[in-house]
Amino acid sequence: MPNKYSSLEKIIKIKFKDRDLLENVFIHRSYLNEHKGYRLPSNEKLEFLGDSVLSLITSVFLFRHYPALAEGDYTEIKSAIVKTESLAIAAKDLGLGEYLYLSKGEELGGGRTNKNIMADCFEALIGCIFLDHSFEKAYRFVAEFLFNNKLDFLVKNSLYLSAKSKLQEIIQAEYKTTPLYKVLSESGPEHKRIFKIGVYFNQKKLGEGTAPSKKEAEEIAAAQAIDNLNLL
Repeated sequence: MPNKYSSLEKIIKIKFKDRDLLENVFIHRSYLNEHKGYRLPSNEKLEFLGDSVLSLITSVFLFRHYPALAEGDYTEIKSAIVKTESLAIAAKDLGLGEYLYLSKGEELGGGRTNKNIMADCFEALIGCIFLDHSFEKAYRFVAEFLFNNKLDFLVKNSLYLSAKSKLQEIIQAEYKTTPLYKVLSESGPEHKRIFKIGVYFNQKKLGEGTAPSKKEAEEIAAAQAIDNLNLL
């Protein structure tokens, strides 16, 4: 029987022992809606595990390679390097989208390039490597295919500071206080919520952001607020 994952295994230099576990990495929940009797579950639990493993890998990597940085810097760098966009790019570079099991609707809707699906798949793969091999193997995989030279560039150029952190630093330095974020509205079904958030200072709205998560919406609002600081 041909190994459909041989090219992936060759790229990442890992041979998987548990073939079902590897296949499980690519089963999106939408596929099971159309194949209810399928022998494997969705990749959601693997993604949950991979997310936790990735968090620990990032913490250990930062501790080992950037001992001079403060704990607050670690937090900011961690958020910047493991965000959905970064994971989705890493998944795309590895061609993970071609292996996905999707529903017809998700397939037609561009699921193979959907950044959230791709990011979840990358985390599920980390979980799979951890279970099938070891933490060290997962660590080396993440270091090579996610961090690579990107993390070093991020740190050396201080690109890890989020818009929210930058805005807080600016306002704290000048006014000795912090901006306030308010949820202006929530819409959409439970699994696809859309949040609109405003950021305020001295009762004045400086920026507004809309995104599928409060964190993303706050980032967008903060970036807009930085452009509008002349309104203060």
